[in-house]
Amino acid sequence: MPFGLLTGLGAALSWGTMDVASAVASRRVGSLLVTVGVVLVSAIVLFVVTLVSATEIPTDPPTVATAGLLGLIGAGAYFAYFTGLRVGPIAVVSGMVAAYGGLTVVLSVLFRGETLTSLQAFGAAIATVGVILTGVAFEGGLRGTRFAGPGVIFAIVALVLFSMMAITTDIALESAGWLQVLLASRVVTAAVSIAIVAIVALIARRRRGHPTDAKADPATPGIPAEPDWDRRRLVRVIVLAGILDVLGLISFAIGLETAPTWLVGLASSFGPAVTILVAVAFLGERLERIQWFGLAGVAVGMIAIALP
Repeated sequence: MPFGLLTGLGAALSWGTMDVASAVASRRVGSLLVTVGVVLVSAIVLFVVTLVSATEIPTDPPTVATAGLLGLIGAGAYFAYFTGLRVGPIAVVSGMVAAYGGLTVVLSVLFRGETLTSLQAFGAAIATVGVILTGVAFEGGLRGTRFAGPGVIFAIVALVLFSMMAITTDIALESAGWLQVLLASRVVTAAVSIAIVAIVALIARRRRGHPTDAKADPATPGIPAEPDWDRRRLVRVIVLAGILDVLGLISFAIGLETAPTWLVGLASSFGPAVTILVAVAFLGERLERIQWFGLAGVAVGMIAIALP
């Protein structure tokens, strides 16, 4: 198995499992607090690894600037994704976000000069159509076509930002090691996330509301009600999500150092497939037939893209 494919799949396994934990936590305390918790945990883990490995903190202006941009993109991607998981069915939102793998392939060709075979290009098109089918529901013909859930809009934003993260990470790795890039970018993501939560909390206080504590309506179709959790259990879930996130980041970055961007990005996009299987098997979520057909298209397209 190619090394890039292996590291991409490692990232997919970590991120796919993280998505379930993040979705459940987001429905208890809201996506803002979960995002902050996840990025803080991952930043702390990366800082500890940096100290233990005696890795120098990057100070080169170009590297810091690129890593900073990566951190900003990451903050937007996480907020959009976790919000989508909170307000929409996990299976649908994760299936939509899987499209970032195909988009990463396109961006790699346009901006990194990488090439694909005709079969791989065909696979990318099939995967894109499949992803669209997972995000819409057909009722009474074309006039009845609608988005399958409110989380789809956030999923589209997240998939674009995740693709931009892959390309930006690859560019940053040209001037620094993976640990330096991840540490610098994650510190920025954490700082931005904390600032956003602080601003929202200030606005909420003035309006006498509590949007950061918002959670999904248990009666919302496709979103199973979650049991009441104590604070310790919730913290453990968020810490677990943060650890899984950083493991995925490390596997992803190491792959980008030695393998084509499109291959690592594509393989890592199988993460939502893990989430979908868990959500359907253990959380009681259900997909419509057209959405299962879409997921099959995604799988076929992804396989075609991965072929030499």
